[in-house]
Amino acid sequence: AKAEVESQGVEAARIRIERRAYLRYAGSHQPLAVDFGTEAEMRQRFDDAHTARFGFASPSRDLLIEILSVEAIGESDELTETLVDEDNSTPEPVTHIRLIAEGKTHDAPLYDRTTMSNRQSVDGPAVITEPTGTNIIEPGWRGHVDRYGNLILDRVLEKRRELAIGTTVDPVMLEVFNNLFMSIAEQMGETLANTAYSVNIKERYDFSCALFDAQGNLVANAPHVPVHLGSMSQSVRIISRLNAGQMKPGDSMMLNAPFNGGTHLPDVTVITPVFGKDGNTILFYVGSRGHHADIGGKTPGSAPPNSTHIDEEGVVIDNFKLVDQGRLLEMETRALLGSGKFPCRNIDENMADLEAQVAANATGIREIERMIDNFDLDVVQAYMRHVQDNAEMSVRRVIGRLADGECVYPLDDGLEIRVKISVDTEASEALIDFTGTSAHSPFNYNAPLAVCHAAVLYVFRTLVGSDIPLNEGCMKPLKIIAPEGSMINVQYPAAVIAGNTEVSQAITDCLYGALGAVAG
Repeated sequence: AKAEVESQGVEAARIRIERRAYLRYAGSHQPLAVDFGTEAEMRQRFDDAHTARFGFASPSRDLLIEILSVEAIGESDELTETLVDEDNSTPEPVTHIRLIAEGKTHDAPLYDRTTMSNRQSVDGPAVITEPTGTNIIEPGWRGHVDRYGNLILDRVLEKRRELAIGTTVDPVMLEVFNNLFMSIAEQMGETLANTAYSVNIKERYDFSCALFDAQGNLVANAPHVPVHLGSMSQSVRIISRLNAGQMKPGDSMMLNAPFNGGTHLPDVTVITPVFGKDGNTILFYVGSRGHHADIGGKTPGSAPPNSTHIDEEGVVIDNFKLVDQGRLLEMETRALLGSGKFPCRNIDENMADLEAQVAANATGIREIERMIDNFDLDVVQAYMRHVQDNAEMSVRRVIGRLADGECVYPLDDGLEIRVKISVDTEASEALIDFTGTSAHSPFNYNAPLAVCHAAVLYVFRTLVGSDIPLNEGCMKPLKIIAPEGSMINVQYPAAVIAGNTEVSQAITDCLYGALGAVAG
């Protein structure tokens, strides 16, 4: 490489060599470029880069060199610029135009750059045109041509300070933060889809990502799978409660237990706390839930049609530490996935998808930290509450237009879902009572309570005509009665594989029937 650059007339003393190795973990598809060096140096550089990008590292895992690259860079000669003659005269404007700057209309002069001489200056508001573009000189700025003929812009008047964004709600900033919070979740989803291994997540998009406050309340989500989003809050709250005071920066927990906020076993949730700068205070949580192509069970794909016990549907994961302070607990996780009567069939694929979920959460954390740097922590936390309050008021307005209703929704096997909705228009609250719903099915047409809550949240969110994030505020005006042991609030060890798909849809249809609403 060096000889090739020398052949172009560059002296050897002016050639710089850069050597890089593109490394990836065995079984991974994501190479990262690091500076070439000894094995120990490259491992450390790769682990640092992997943690920064994906939120974890596996120091004991095999590293593969995918590409070695050498780049020879010839430094150019010192740049010399030709001086132009000085001319201290005042430029003449070509014309005057109407220009709006800082909220005011100005009669601004327009200058032709090609006729401006060295050292001539123009005070804003003004416009300078040239063959390759147009330069707007704002009020308080000055443009001048330096002795090399460059156009230089300088601020000459101190900028008037704007009031900082406060913690009281502002309608414009509420909309800004609505979109900011949703954008974070959407970026998490993009990372998950791009880094996942399975077709289920990478191409079928059976996943969801969301942002939660320190209490585990859903703040915002991307437009992913509704039954995931409405049920994840319970998972986050349970993880928060079971690990209170024990979690550290860089930790990630996972679960799929339907009776602890999960939906059905293939839906594995990875939850990561977001700590403040002190490293002790949890400010938020980010979560990603992905449907794994197989999590064990009696049949490949973990959806046996005749399951009667939760263990027949796969490996139950409940409050398991996946990442410990940035270190992926790979051996422990593989042991878990390979345990039980019906273990996972393709653990390598499970691990690849779990790593993608950790990477998605790392994206969420980076974006939250960037938002805090831009707006300050107090403002971000205040608008988290405002976003939820806005959702609550939106649902309360909808409830004010509803009437009492009830519906019975029969299933093919003789089970039925019953709901009675009682509306208190004065308080703008609604009671959703599922009393009378059939007891749990001996097979798998059952749903855990989290799925029932997700269906209620989804239905009432769809009734809101404005574009607000689906979040915990939507649930505040709603009280749900779901009898324990019924098919929509089953207890261990009931089978639930159809609860996340068929039963959740049946609950949704039953609610729309009771509300007299037409929806697809």
